[in-house]
Amino acid sequence: MERTVFLIDMQSFYASFEKVYQMELEDKPVVVAGDPKIRSGVILAACPVAKKWGVKTAEALWEAENKCPHLTVIKPRMQAYLDASVEIASVMETFSDQVEPYSVDEIFVEMTHVLENYDSAYTAAYLMKRRIKRMLGVNARVGIGPTKVLAKMACDHFAKKTPEEIFTLSFSNLKKQLWPRPIGDLFGVGRRMEHHLRSIGIRTIGQLAGFPLEQMKKRWGLNGELLWHTAYGRDSSPVTVDTHIHRKGIGHHMTLPRDYYSWNDINIVLLELSEEVARRARANGYMGSTVTTGAGGHDFDLPAGFHRQHKLMDYTNDGTVIYQTVCRLFNKHWDGFPLRSIGITLDQLIPDAFRQLSLFHPVQDRERLNHTVDHLKNRFGSDAVLRASSLTSAGQASLRARKIGGHYK
Repeated sequence: MERTVFLIDMQSFYASFEKVYQMELEDKPVVVAGDPKIRSGVILAACPVAKKWGVKTAEALWEAENKCPHLTVIKPRMQAYLDASVEIASVMETFSDQVEPYSVDEIFVEMTHVLENYDSAYTAAYLMKRRIKRMLGVNARVGIGPTKVLAKMACDHFAKKTPEEIFTLSFSNLKKQLWPRPIGDLFGVGRRMEHHLRSIGIRTIGQLAGFPLEQMKKRWGLNGELLWHTAYGRDSSPVTVDTHIHRKGIGHHMTLPRDYYSWNDINIVLLELSEEVARRARANGYMGSTVTTGAGGHDFDLPAGFHRQHKLMDYTNDGTVIYQTVCRLFNKHWDGFPLRSIGITLDQLIPDAFRQLSLFHPVQDRERLNHTVDHLKNRFGSDAVLRASSLTSAGQASLRARKIGGHYK
């Protein structure tokens, strides 16, 4: 029996959700965007009416307002969106017991063993869309495929162009439907990889599929092999509730509220982010052996920045170790340009079930301190314990404690 996987994607989720609760906005162009005063004025979601004016997700708010002067801008309410996402997942669980939230507005559903209850996969998808619309008032589009990756690409690139916003991408039609598309549409190909692939003449997904596998592996290792198989729709990953828990890395990236010029200010944010990454690693039961950091410049027209990593001698989930490593990377690679974004990631994760003890670098006392601070923050809030430096004008920890996903709750 061939697998059948659905990916349900809420159309313009944040903006559509706000229109449901503010009926007077039904026919108006609406976007959900961050506050431009703190450098987060980016479009998070645009309703179909706004998109007709050319407004796009992820563009700057001022660009959207130039396109559509009478645009209605709503600040995000992340907790409300998360609650709605949980409710949508509960609706999906009435169809299948294998439901995997992929993001706030996307959900995978394994339908292989329950399709016998419906006339077809299309019928099941239509019923899902109708139930979501009745319960929450938002529209959904559905991608159907024999693997998760094909369901995802069916939803992203094809479903929105059909009358019912349902599309099936299968092994039998991917050569006709998927392969002619530009290489940037292949799941897993980011801007940097797209540039590399285009530089060797690969401009479509079909051209990648026809590229020798051994050369892909030679150039890009396991990632090259994975992309080659993705072009054929091959993906053995299951739909499970806890798939998202088995992470390759834990990181945190933030856009700064203003340009940071001095090392003293940048140093404060690096310490805060290092401790936040370490805390999340401990909360999920992980340690990591590679620290990655990056920074972005303040001028989009003259892009500047760096992205570097360092392999540790031992696995860690201690903020001090991460911070010291990040500082060394910054001291080596930051050339003094003003910063508008900083990110830190702990990679190469393993379960924090055991560790190699060292006679020369005792860490037991610091572990006890870390877990004590974690307990206090879990009980009283993430701003219950702060370093004094976080109370300065450069500190962001107290402000972030009142946000979800970078936006106020």
